[in-house]
Amino acid sequence: MKKCKNCNLPETYETIVFKDDSCNLCDERSGYENIDWDLRIKELKKLLNKYRKNSGYDCIIPYSGGKDSTFQVHYAIKELNLKPLVVRFNHGFMRPNINSNSERFLKKIGVDFLDFSPNWKIVKFLMEESFRRKGDFCWHCHTGIFAYPLRLAVSLNIPLVIYGEPQSFHSSYYKVEEFEKENIEKFEMLRTLGISSEDMVGMINERQEEKITLRDLEPYTFPDEKEFIKKKILPINLGNYIKWDVESQVNIIKELYGWKSDELEGVPDELNPYGSKIECFMQGSRDYIKFLKRGYSRITQNSAELVKKGTITSDQARKLIEANEGEIPPSLDLFLEYIKMDKEDFYKICESMEVFPHKRDTNKNYKISKKTKDFDKWFREE
Repeated sequence: MKKCKNCNLPETYETIVFKDDSCNLCDERSGYENIDWDLRIKELKKLLNKYRKNSGYDCIIPYSGGKDSTFQVHYAIKELNLKPLVVRFNHGFMRPNINSNSERFLKKIGVDFLDFSPNWKIVKFLMEESFRRKGDFCWHCHTGIFAYPLRLAVSLNIPLVIYGEPQSFHSSYYKVEEFEKENIEKFEMLRTLGISSEDMVGMINERQEEKITLRDLEPYTFPDEKEFIKKKILPINLGNYIKWDVESQVNIIKELYGWKSDELEGVPDELNPYGSKIECFMQGSRDYIKFLKRGYSRITQNSAELVKKGTITSDQARKLIEANEGEIPPSLDLFLEYIKMDKEDFYKICESMEVFPHKRDTNKNYKISKKTKDFDKWFREE
């Protein structure tokens, strides 16, 4: 596969375009540095003056307990003087360290917190169906973390919803200078994998004896559009208004709240210095599926970010990728237990989803990655 000479991202990466030997994602990141951030912050504060209230909540902040959402809550309270309702859509795979981080942080900063856990039976149905259809078992998470807070915003009459980094930070679906909107068009284009809740109900009922209805999928469904518009719901990305600097943001939450990073399954610690994606114990399996489908995983993605930042060189990144990428995560067995699928079917599905020109080398023997220290604490049904 063709790869960027700078960041090593391959041609199977979404929205990537090559010019000579470098990619558009390297070029576009420089545009992020050229934005007038002082002006953006002034625009943000001017916007917030329209949404501040004398009672109730000024905004909703979707929250996972990871580095980005923890910083979002901190910034909203300490820098913007907002009173938020913090909402977590619990995808079902929260790790012990993240739960400890969250309890410590939320109590120390002082904020109202709503933790929503969806029906586990429905989650398993959705995981299996989205994996079979799209080779991505995270449909319930993609949709839920965006739809559920927006549905709350409508029902509780809290029109401002503050998300974190913009999509343009990692892809070219949007330009770096663009103010992204979390509207129904973006939801259907990026969050649903092209499968609506209505479609999902029909697909699940074709396969499962226990039938479901659209009512069961309300947490994953965008709010009624007329109500959304009528109540003037405004979701914004904080990263469109302040310069998003992960390293400095992680340093802030570590120093002020004792936020702790963690191991990430299948990724060397030196390639995850800021604690990316440590809130989900299924992340290793998700990254492995991406490797099977597209020929790269979190190792390539994280090393690309570190190369762009100047932390490591392209050559150093290539050596780490060659030495570590493609290891089989122990969490894969858990995933297959949840959806009752054998490995033969799993690999057949992944093979059918391969993105040209990637082709998995079936003759290569990949080792199993080491278990993380908290592996034995991850949820098992039996």
